[in-house]
Amino acid sequence: MSDEAARLLADTARGLADHLRFHQALGIRELPVKQDYLAGPDAALRRLETTIAGCTRCKLSGGRTTIVFGSGDPGTRLVLIGEGPGEEEDRQGKPFVGRAGQLLTKMLESVGITRDEVYICNIVKCRPPGNRNPEPDEIGACAPFLEGQLAAIRPGVIGALGTFAAQTLLRTREPISRLRGRLHPYGQAVLVPTFHPAFLLRNPGPEYRKQAWDDLKLMRREYDRVRGAGAG
Repeated sequence: MSDEAARLLADTARGLADHLRFHQALGIRELPVKQDYLAGPDAALRRLETTIAGCTRCKLSGGRTTIVFGSGDPGTRLVLIGEGPGEEEDRQGKPFVGRAGQLLTKMLESVGITRDEVYICNIVKCRPPGNRNPEPDEIGACAPFLEGQLAAIRPGVIGALGTFAAQTLLRTREPISRLRGRLHPYGQAVLVPTFHPAFLLRNPGPEYRKQAWDDLKLMRREYDRVRGAGAG
């Protein structure tokens, strides 16, 4: 077998594994080989969003206005993950649409990335009361949905926005100050932790802005790398 054939076979196997993880997130244990189960990322995400409509798996469901599933390009190689929806996100049903979201848009644009070309979601899909950190049972209840989103999209780069998202995804208690500024393996992707835009709004000094800028440049570098590999 040639190196190219071996590479294609390995990529196909990884895609199948991601496909199975996606349907496992939906609670499906047996899959007939039919076209609707072999859909692309856009259809897969719509299917997952439909499945979790009206979710009552944890106590956050009792106080939400709407489920904030996620938004963006399903075919992207870059996914950004925050901790949970805020008040404005809960009202509109979309992630990062308040002041922090406006800053995130500007941060991405500073390195030549638009919101339309990435996918944005959160660790939990319902707003925690008073914007507190999500609790372990809430994270566990939403974990299959986030896993399903990542399995459907198969990103090459994941941006973890803030301490909570980075610690949850990496399963560590290290502070963001020690996690940021470097790459972390995450399945077939690399994870780049950086400050949450809300933190930067509360701490507008040049030191944190420069560190965030460095993280964004690292994210952009890896984004270009995985897109180049995909094009090849």
